[in-house]
Amino acid sequence: MNANKSIEDHTPIAMLTVGELKRILEQSAPIETPIEKTKEYVRGLKGIRELFNVSHATAQKYKDGILKEAVSQQGRVIITDVEKALELFNKKGGVR
Repeated sequence: MNANKSIEDHTPIAMLTVGELKRILEQSAPIETPIEKTKEYVRGLKGIRELFNVSHATAQKYKDGILKEAVSQQGRVIITDVEKALELFNKKGGVR
């Protein structure tokens, strides 16, 4: 910045040089926006099969066994919370 020139809040941006503008931007704190983690779900036994790359019979065993806490079922509709399913699978060690 020039020694003769003082930059204040009311100084128009058009009056700044590129170097002055760069310095001002480098000094300002970055704006951080919180990132919301969205839940991911899979549907049905097909979703479990694809998530764990297993057969239909194995997906059924997982649903009724190690993934029970991650699975919600209303009638024929099956929804599985992916994050919780992976956590349970890793904790319980998969098929024994």
